[in-house]
Amino acid sequence: MISEELFKILACPKCKGDLKYDRENDKLICNNCRLKYEIKDDIPIMLIDEAEEF
Repeated sequence: MISEELFKILACPKCKGDLKYDRENDKLICNNCRLKYEIKDDIPIMLIDEAEEF
């Protein structure tokens, strides 16, 4: 689970837009870019090339 403090300062690396936190799947979601960023060991993997499209 990502901390609330960290979540507040994160933005999508592609569009710089807001992210939503998917608690069920432990991923950060950008609806603008339609990308999901994985969180591993409480660290968000904010690499565009490794994001999952939806």
